[in-house]
Amino acid sequence: MNPSKTSRGAAKKALLSLAIGSFGIGMTEFVVMGLLPDIAADLLPALWAQSPEEALGRAGWLISLYALGVVIGAPTIAGFAARFPRHRVMLVLAIALTVFNALTVVLPTFELVALSRLLAGLPHGAYFGIGALVAADVMGPGNRAKGVAFILTGLTLANVIGVPLGTFLGQQWGWRTAFAVVTLVFAVGALCIARFVPAHPGSPGRTMREELAVFRSTQVWFALAVGAIGFGGFFAVYSYIAPVVTEVAGAAEWTVPIVLVLMGAGMTVGNLVGGHLADIDLRRTLLWGLATMAVVFVVLAMVSAWIVTLSALVLVVGIVSSVLSPTIQTRLMDVAGDNQSIAAALNHSALNVGNSLGAFLGGAVIAAGWGFTAPSWVGAALAAGGLLIALLSYRVERTRAEAVLAVAS
Repeated sequence: MNPSKTSRGAAKKALLSLAIGSFGIGMTEFVVMGLLPDIAADLLPALWAQSPEEALGRAGWLISLYALGVVIGAPTIAGFAARFPRHRVMLVLAIALTVFNALTVVLPTFELVALSRLLAGLPHGAYFGIGALVAADVMGPGNRAKGVAFILTGLTLANVIGVPLGTFLGQQWGWRTAFAVVTLVFAVGALCIARFVPAHPGSPGRTMREELAVFRSTQVWFALAVGAIGFGGFFAVYSYIAPVVTEVAGAAEWTVPIVLVLMGAGMTVGNLVGGHLADIDLRRTLLWGLATMAVVFVVLAMVSAWIVTLSALVLVVGIVSSVLSPTIQTRLMDVAGDNQSIAAALNHSALNVGNSLGAFLGGAVIAAGWGFTAPSWVGAALAAGGLLIALLSYRVERTRAEAVLAVAS
């Protein structure tokens, strides 16, 4: 798919088709956060009756297991599928997402639902990674971050529309209703991909061994660590936003979807702004984004007792965190060399290591009795850690560049 060979209308239909899938991924990944108390009460009734905090921490495993699925699936699927036509790979991934989310709707026990969440996470990273390559190709040179931001727009819109709607439906008619809607979204996405995404060749001669060579790069590891540690701060906060709204701010349960709309609106704005800023100055956008996120989480921990200030800070959290999404993705693609397919997918492995880490640490401090604002302090520490790793990455890169120049002169 190339802008010189594909009409603007055809390219737009193709990208919108892929965005439907990313909308579904945004819903399936994030709707759990708003429904965590409902899921814990339904699947862990005995533990919920004994200790709601411990039940919430246990239910948070569903978030971590989904993230683990992304971590496992992104490099393996992307590496294996690099040689196949990308339009066919995207269709298979969309069908897999449909089936695995349908399992979440029907499986009866916590253990089986946990397995379905692990399976649902497997296609996530490859879908976004390969889809990002298609989007970047459509946008053309000089606009790669904007192309990445476009394919992520479905995810951010899910947080404005899909996640709040799914949370509301889940609160009214049971949490499984939300995943039934997710399943329907993926089914529609699969049909649209089959109809509107034109033939897009992969790399026929590419092997898994060649793709895995990406792990020899120190800068790739730095970029992955920035995503895993730095962005883990966002997930520490977002995973437990529902009990913060109801227990800390003392707001009614019906306000949770409204707060999620604010988070989603901020993420949509931040994603678009991040794509623009990253094309202008990637380094500055990455460093300032991580620093700002750490500060915002500290402030959030201090003002969560008031629903108005909590809502305002949630909007800011959404903006700042999503500025980093296309920025980290583009940084990883920059340092990956010829291994673009697996690198684009590895970004989502890294972010979901952050998802798993943030959800786990956030649940751990809550289960330890430190309160529902404790995850915000965890988030600040993780964001600061990501900033330090990014600074070290650029320092090493600059030192090596200076050494090469010294040798050349």
